Amino acid sequence: MRISLAVAGFTPDDLTVTLEGRQLTIAGKREDAGKTDNAYLHRGIAARGFVRSYVLADGLEVTGAALEHGLLHVDMKRPERAETIKRIPITSG
Repeated sequence: MRISLAVAGFTPDDLTVTLEGRQLTIAGKREDAGKTDNAYLHRGIAARGFVRSYVLADGLEVTGAALEHGLLHVDMKRPERAETIKRIPITSG
């Protein structure tokens, strides 16, 4: 499973991915967001930060995150359950 976010213009240092319990939080903060000394005719990519939160299903494990071509991919997996056979003793009363 994978969550992908478009984060064009952000570097790995600008992004944080945290997992607290089942809550996955992805945040982006740009260091140059507050600087207004530059004059732009048009600025296509917004300079504001963001926070996205997701509640993961029970049993999902985050395996890693990768930033490639302006997309942040957070990979997850659900571990395979091993089928167990358990013998239940029978008691007589």
